[in-house]
Amino acid sequence: MGDRTFFVGGNWKMNGLKPKIDEIIQFLNAGPLSDKTEVVVSPPTIYLDYARQKLNSNIGVAAQNCYKAESGAFTGDISPGMIKDCSCDWVILGHSERRNVFGENDELIGDKTKCALANGLNVIACIGEQLEEREANQTMDVVCKQTKALIEKIGDNWGKVVLAYEPVWAIGTGKTASPEQAQEVHADLRKWLAKNTSETIAQNVRIIYGGSVNAANCKDLAAKGDIDGFLVGGASLKPDFVKIVNAKE
Repeated sequence: MGDRTFFVGGNWKMNGLKPKIDEIIQFLNAGPLSDKTEVVVSPPTIYLDYARQKLNSNIGVAAQNCYKAESGAFTGDISPGMIKDCSCDWVILGHSERRNVFGENDELIGDKTKCALANGLNVIACIGEQLEEREANQTMDVVCKQTKALIEKIGDNWGKVVLAYEPVWAIGTGKTASPEQAQEVHADLRKWLAKNTSETIAQNVRIIYGGSVNAANCKDLAAKGDIDGFLVGGASLKPDFVKIVNAKE
């Protein structure tokens, strides 16, 4: 096993006006947050600077998306450089909602990843299957295809990438992959990475789980050897998120 620091991301999605964001910032800053866990939260784009200025320095801030170009005629989008200019160091790319609601494909997500890394951002790269794909026993086919599209775009920058496995059928549905189901996919993906990149990359890249993680199930998930943390949605808006951050304690 590589020396993998536990990682917990909080994806606020399209939630929170300033009063709500202030509440979240208050419980995050109060913590206490485990110093063994890297914590990164992702507010809506318009509040990146606001959140970064108010959050303690031990809490990272991520954008929820960016485009594949450094500037240009791309109305409504943002560039990696703009994220950096707000003193934020992370971006989430390929989230299931970007794939399945907004129609982003593997190639576009790969191009976005390449541009983000080239501009000095760290990337939380999301992969995962839909319910019909799991029921058809296509989980690993889908996950490996999505990861393959990232490999050549990442190049030598694996140290700046966290892979987030998020089974789409377990996001916002209340359903959660069992710790055993999640561990199986994480372990199989690590084996696949060893064959398609290198053993060193496979053992050192952090693979985190996203899919209705909450305070009740986080410790059981965190106990699995190939689950290196979480990408948390709705539960990151509530004080119990602190318990999830501290799941390895």
